[in-house]
Amino acid sequence: MNSWFVYIVRCADDSLYTGITKNISRRIDEHNTDNRLAAAYTRARRPVALVYDENYRTRSQAAKREYQIKLLTRKEKEVLLEIDPDTKVDL
Repeated sequence: MNSWFVYIVRCADDSLYTGITKNISRRIDEHNTDNRLAAAYTRARRPVALVYDENYRTRSQAAKREYQIKLLTRKEKEVLLEIDPDTKVDL
């Protein structure tokens, strides 16, 4: 099964960045190094640490969820980070 992940990282300045990927460990490494694939946002806010992830079967599902998360306020995102992973519901 090809899995896609929606993830949130906490940056060094305590901001939150949300993205999608097929390989979380590789993506976090890209965010934390001078890799040209790193997001411009995280380049200036290193290091980043993974604080949340969700698994989806398709890129489309992951992208829809990423968009939903990006619409949340900071406070709503912090609440999401506190939710037990076993209670998450797939789209």
